Amino acid sequence: MKRVLIVTLVLIVALAAVITGCTPQKQFLSIATGGTGGVYFPLGGALAQILNKDIRNMEASARVTGASVANANLLATAGADGVEIAFLQNDIAYYSFHGLEMFRDRKNDQIRGIATLYPEVIQLIVTQASGIRSVRDLVGRRVAVGAAGSGTEANARQILSAFGVQYTALAKVEYLPFGDATAQIRDGHLDAAFVTAGTPTAAVTELANSIAIALVPITGPEVDALRTTHPFYTRHTIAAATYRGITEPVETVAVRAMIAVKGSLSDRLVYDITRALFKHLDDFGAAHVRGRDLSLATAQEAMPIPLHPGAARFFRERR
Repeated sequence: MKRVLIVTLVLIVALAAVITGCTPQKQFLSIATGGTGGVYFPLGGALAQILNKDIRNMEASARVTGASVANANLLATAGADGVEIAFLQNDIAYYSFHGLEMFRDRKNDQIRGIATLYPEVIQLIVTQASGIRSVRDLVGRRVAVGAAGSGTEANARQILSAFGVQYTALAKVEYLPFGDATAQIRDGHLDAAFVTAGTPTAAVTELANSIAIALVPITGPEVDALRTTHPFYTRHTIAAATYRGITEPVETVAVRAMIAVKGSLSDRLVYDITRALFKHLDDFGAAHVRGRDLSLATAQEAMPIPLHPGAARFFRERR
């Protein structure tokens, strides 16, 4: 009897182990986006919903962050403090992969691409009443240059330098995300703000609906010099009526948004992520108008880093 009982207990333990082993394991993914006033935030939330809907046992969540530079660092961070997927600018991804600019001491050659998305437009926002009509007019004024460690701040610094303006020439430099920067302009605490994002940008739309704004052109021979030293910049035109009160097209420059992942993610997982994204393009585009720019035809344009093998397989199969 005792022997039968022991055998029975052994069988129960073995069966429990088999059942436990057959239980599907949750796959947790964290997606780095940006501030709530930008474009990354709604698109990152949409991507999380798409993955949770399409991939079995997926638990993806979007995280509010300081955007591009912070996101590149999060991709290089191991464990729960890091992320597996990130939205960022293609220039920032390039700098991270090659250990350039702000990543000279933090090179991450394991960052991999999934797709490029849409133009990230550098928008220099001022009030109509400020009298600021050129980049050089910012001398002696109060300016928000983007969140510390963000792609926007890198763009602001590079553009100002191209026009011969250093931070020390400004009356005040504020490192603020889009929403905080536009709120400070509205309340009279700032004269201008740099915003790098797809247009229309929610924070700028809200500001334009509350006060009269202007967009300062970023154009001229200085832009030619900028593009020589920083080839990721392209010329871009912000269409009239993009924001309330903007009645004429405005010439500026842009980089490109993209989605990147940790190189350590399995090929199968990244294949499934890429497949799910392109399967649900309607959902992605519904989150923000710039999400509609993503297509199979353009998803590898201006890709600055190697594609993840899982994403590369997906694109090969659809040629």
